[in-house]
Parts: sequence; C-alpha cells; structure tokens
Amino acid sequence: MVTLKATHIVRPAEPTPYEIMYINSCDQIKDITHTPTIYFYKHSTKLESSNVISILKDSLSKALLLFYPLAGRLNWAAEGGSRVELHCNGNGVPIFEAESESTVEDFGDFTPTPAIQALIPSVDYTTPIDEIPMVIVQLTRFRCGGVSIGLGISHVMADGPSALHFVDEWTKFARGVGPVVPPFLDRKVLETETPPSCKFDPAVLRRPPTLIGEEDSLEQRKKPISVSFLNLSKIQIEKLRNKANMDFDNESFNSRGYSRFEAVAAHIWRCTSKARGHISEQQTSLHFVADFRNKLKPSLPKNFFGNALIRVEATDNSGSLLSNSTGTACRKIREAVEKVRDDTVRAYLDYLKDLPDVGRFRSLDNNGRPKGDFYGNPNLAIISWTGLALYGADFGWGNEIHLGPGPMGFDGKTFIIPGKEGDGSFNVAIWLQEEHMGAFKKCFYDDI
Repeated sequence: MVTLKATHIVRPAEPTPYEIMYINSCDQIKDITHTPTIYFYKHSTKLESSNVISILKDSLSKALLLFYPLAGRLNWAAEGGSRVELHCNGNGVPIFEAESESTVEDFGDFTPTPAIQALIPSVDYTTPIDEIPMVIVQLTRFRCGGVSIGLGISHVMADGPSALHFVDEWTKFARGVGPVVPPFLDRKVLETETPPSCKFDPAVLRRPPTLIGEEDSLEQRKKPISVSFLNLSKIQIEKLRNKANMDFDNESFNSRGYSRFEAVAAHIWRCTSKARGHISEQQTSLHFVADFRNKLKPSLPKNFFGNALIRVEATDNSGSLLSNSTGTACRKIREAVEKVRDDTVRAYLDYLKDLPDVGRFRSLDNNGRPKGDFYGNPNLAIISWTGLALYGADFGWGNEIHLGPGPMGFDGKTFIIPGKEGDGSFNVAIWLQEEHMGAFKKCFYDDI
C-alpha cells in the first residue's frame, strides 16, 4: 500500500518567458497523456544521508529554467480540429511525496504490474486540459530505505530522446555538475515553406487489420490481458540475428546485415501470430516508430526538444509470416524503415498539417480513455529503447538499479529494452491476452 504524504509544486527557479509556444504537426497527433517510467534506487549511506525531496525540488526548479515549456499547460487551439497550443505560464510541476510498506526487493524483476502503477502519479484526464501538468513526479520511500521515482511526461511535449535529455540535465543540477546542455526549443524548425518533393502515402496511417470474422476490435478489447518481462541474453540475440542473416540479400540492403532490433522484433512478431493461433489468411501488422532526427537534410539541431518520430508499419499474413524464415520477417521490417527519408518525412509532416482533425490518430481520447485504432490481436506495437542512452540517472545517491516502463499496456504492446549491465542482453516487456501468454512464452524461447 502506498500512502501520499505531501504534494509540492515546483516552479522554475527564476522567471521564464511567458508566451504561447507553437506545437508542430508531429506533436499534435501524440496522446494528451503522460508516458510513464519508473526508476528504482536501493538503500545506501548516500541516500540515507540525503534530503531527497529537497534535492529533487531544488534541482527540478533549476532544470525548468532550461526546459521551461514543461512548467506550462496545454490549451485547446482556436483553430479546432483537436489541436492544442502550449501556454508557457510557469505553473510548475507537482512532486508527490509518498511512503510504502513494501521493499524494493518485493518488486522482483520489476515486471510492470499494477503494483508499480501505484508508484507513478495518476492523472484524471477529465480535468480541464489547461489544469493538467506537463510533467508529474512521485517520490516513494520504501521500508528498506530504498526509493523510487515515478515520472510521467506528456507525449505532446517529448519523445524518448527528449525526455531522457530532460532527466539527464535534471540529475546534473541535483549533483551540482556540468556542463549544462540546453535543449533546442523552437519546434518550427520542422516546418518548411517548400512543398515536399513527393506525396505522402497515408496507407501507413490506415486502421490496423481486424481478426477475420470480426468487423471491429470491440470483442478483442474486452479480453483480459497479462504482462510478462522476459530476458534475451546476448547469445540468444546473436542466434536470432544469425538465423535472420542466413538468407540475407546483400544487393537489396547495401550489404548491411539485419540488426539486433530487427531480428528480435521479427521473432516477437512471428511468436505472437503463432501463439494467437491465426489462420493463414489473417492479415497482421507490426507497428513501431522511427526517429527521423538524422533522416532530415539538414539533420535536426542537436538536442531538439519535442517529437521527431514517424509511424512505421510492416505487414504480412500469418501464413506467410510463419512459413517463411525470420529473415523474411526482418526484410518486411527493413523495407518499412528504408522508406523513412527526408522527402517522405517532409511529406508526412505536410499531410498531418492539413488534416481537418488530428484527434483521429490519438489512441486515447481527450479524457484519457482508450479509443480509435486497436493495435492488439492480430497486430503488434513495438517500442524500442535499444538506441537510447537510458541509464545513469544519478541524483546524488548513485545510479538506478532499474529503469522501465509503467504498466500502461494493451494487448500487443511491447517494449524492447537493453540490459542495464551493458552485457548485450535485451529485456522484453509484452502485454498479451491471458489466453495467449503461455503459448507466446514457450515459442519465445523454444523457437530461438
């Protein structure tokens, strides 16, 4: 049981610009909800001797001088179409101070279960949008002397690289070290007056396939789901990659073999289709996002703060997916990624800008309730943290012993997370319908 002890509102340490900040089209289609992450820290003499809440409050107020948009609030834009604008008003960030009778060890391998949800602040999304903070923080002290920091950052404000940049600078202020690396805040840098050189194909934004025999996904949404946190060793990942590269066509992809991510994502895709017992004709899509910071010409400015992600989709039917090799599934993924270029990204942004209503692409409605596209059975949505500088959030009492996602999962949602020890392993957090999880875990290891 977690008991709330106090709430602290942290504002920038000094006055910051009072302005309405432009939110570009890439940000506009993101959910108006907070991406939840959890950091665990074990008991130590440094932690015991630290005034943890004072350190967090003081360092956050300094970090908000650099990242002052995070102290603001969203408002509905006058133009309508479910669009928002950011009012940089310095209203601040809440830090909730809590206690738990649990110990850090009670959370085992840190599978993102509802027990972890209690360590991350919850938000009532029926609250008027201009009252919802952009960042929410919860410090929880455990009986063993360890702590956790539950963090939520509005997805409209930041993607993974931007969120991690904010956390990194926050920890620098907490430790009193430098150099400070300010964010690049002008989101208009994604806009261009030159018409894109190609036309965007909106097929990638089409609604995912539904199960044959079901007109919509309503019945699938109702089914209970469970979560598993699975480990792949470096040796297991290399076995998958070697299998994928056995039939690699050098001419097609410039002699660049399939990556660890491609091999593992392909393996997960095939295992989910097998576990779900699809018929051969069943269409299935694998959805993920690609970071286009370095795809643009010129590249986005260093430390661009915002969202620089484009949706990517690989499709096949289950019969083909399972009868062919892992390498064939990798090819589907690679072909989707290879379409992310400067011209296609520009066309994508131009297309989004002209949409009459961007709310269609949010997976949660404006009250935080599930809606719209369903990426569960027969589909899969993979979020890769493999290319992120995840670890090392030291506020002065040492690095975290675990960093992971919060339990905001749905059927088919998957995280691929690099192992903390830098040993080349991956951790896979996956949510599936309860009736399919056992078969998936068996396939996940047996078919390597």
